Amino acid sequence: MRKSDEYAIKLLTKLLETYSPSGEEEPISNLLFQEMKNLGLKTRKDKVGNVIGEFGKAPPSVLLCGHMDTVPGIIPVRIEEGKLYGRGAVDAKSSLAAMIMASTLLVDNDISGKVITVGVVDEEGKGRGTKQLIRELPQVDYAIFGEPSGVENITIAYKGSLHLKITCKTETGHSAAPWLYENAIERAFDIWELIKNSDLGPERQGSHFYSVTRCITSITGGGVSSTVPSKCNIRIDIRMPPGQNPQQVFNIIDGLVEQYKTDHPKVSVELEVEDSCEPYESHPKSTLVRSLSWAIRRVRFQQVTLLRKTGTGDMNLLGSTMRIPIVTYGPGNSHLDHTPNEFIEIKEYLESIEVYYKTVKRLFELYHRGKKE
Repeated sequence: MRKSDEYAIKLLTKLLETYSPSGEEEPISNLLFQEMKNLGLKTRKDKVGNVIGEFGKAPPSVLLCGHMDTVPGIIPVRIEEGKLYGRGAVDAKSSLAAMIMASTLLVDNDISGKVITVGVVDEEGKGRGTKQLIRELPQVDYAIFGEPSGVENITIAYKGSLHLKITCKTETGHSAAPWLYENAIERAFDIWELIKNSDLGPERQGSHFYSVTRCITSITGGGVSSTVPSKCNIRIDIRMPPGQNPQQVFNIIDGLVEQYKTDHPKVSVELEVEDSCEPYESHPKSTLVRSLSWAIRRVRFQQVTLLRKTGTGDMNLLGSTMRIPIVTYGPGNSHLDHTPNEFIEIKEYLESIEVYYKTVKRLFELYHRGKKE
């Protein structure tokens, strides 16, 4: 095993041993700052705790961005049969560590371009780290977000999201005479049925990605057993494909709610947007996708699969503001995210370092070749 590989495993192990659920990232933020500085990156921390390491001069410039936080829950860090276990091994400390290691290889090879490597906070929360990065990040030419895609796959698209809270209120009375009163829980379900069965936008038959999905994520309501419920809250998670946006979907639902209120004057209904995110899809033939595909083939000697995922990711936020080529890529099986058995194949982790390195090098070569031509 090469010394660089030994260091890469040691770095990832340190990250896994540093417990960092969202909101408690300071210890790992300090660790990353020192490691990245020691490895030759010009390193700083911003006001929310993101760690930013830079080197080189643009153009072109590429952002390598991973998150340092995890969901709660400690998994003992250990190596067994070529697998490194620990909370965040897949989601997504291995991607972040691989990006840092790839950056050091690029520093050593004196590439002609600028690389910005960032570890952000709160990705598993409300995205404070990425939102702060967007506010202060200079314009870059390309961006890669580190999330588990599998070392032979590239995630080029995520759906958008719309998180709604609907509150129904009615007058209450004795549950022995329910026919005299409007039941807030039942009325909330009436509205859910409207949303569930209404056309919220164009859909591609047989495709979960190119269809709008709806899901109730919570419901609260009612009180004492002898009272007709007078208040009910439901929360709904709606996902939409590229070509639609949260505002379009909200406008349709708002119209449904307004009509329901007109038809049911004894029911008070409030509709609130708690969060939203635009969908994003990178062009499958962009220079970034082609360069990353080229690098994967050089490392793995296998064909590359382009993924379109039904969830959302940090590249949604950056893609909607910067309008640059962006993909998500990283080692690991995403089905292990947030599970008590989270692990990364060490071989895959080490290969991803080479993939990141070769991708950035290829991007810069193509850029300067194009300038000369």
